[in-house]
Amino acid sequence: MEKYSLTDEKSKTTRDRVLQTLLAQRRCTINELARAVDINPISVRHHISRLEADGLVTSEEIRHGVGRPKRLYFLTEMGREQFPTHYLRFTIRLLEQLKETMPKEMLNNLFMEIAKDMASNYETDMRGMTIEEKLKLVASLLNNEGFSVEWEKQGKDYIIRGINCPYYHIGQNHPEVCVLDQSLISTMLSVPAEKIKCVLNGDAHCSYMVSSTEEEN
Repeated sequence: MEKYSLTDEKSKTTRDRVLQTLLAQRRCTINELARAVDINPISVRHHISRLEADGLVTSEEIRHGVGRPKRLYFLTEMGREQFPTHYLRFTIRLLEQLKETMPKEMLNNLFMEIAKDMASNYETDMRGMTIEEKLKLVASLLNNEGFSVEWEKQGKDYIIRGINCPYYHIGQNHPEVCVLDQSLISTMLSVPAEKIKCVLNGDAHCSYMVSSTEEEN
């Protein structure tokens, strides 16, 4: 997926302008986007639907007193990563420094600890859950982190697919970040998650396999 430039005005499509408006204004209604981009609301809805399908935009409903609630649209983490940002460059530089100053195993352990810390917030909620209930919670958590996740059962195994990856641009040069989501899945499900596909290897998406029989043992 191409990065969008904030400065190349001549080459901007309507899709680009919608993304840039959401980057600048943070949260907008359809009508606010229509005015900013100077097209009709029906066309904006068409572009927003495509952007939501691509995992770049999401929305939430907000109530203010009486009357109909507003639906506000905003960029996902993946959507924000389409623009050159200082935080992305800072993250890459930070990883480069970490890799120069600590062994690979120690760096992997650091990502695993981050995943465990994220999972610990849900430890109480997961008590007594079945593996499928845990999978739904994992999918919800990963979606909040900018992933788009789906899963299905195949025999005694479960296949978890990440339709998009918010760390893709970082992972191209620093694949160590892949340890984070794999460790998060393993920790929350309390069973090992085996990575069977990866976008960094040219696959369409990242996939993990977990076995329901592991939880029974």
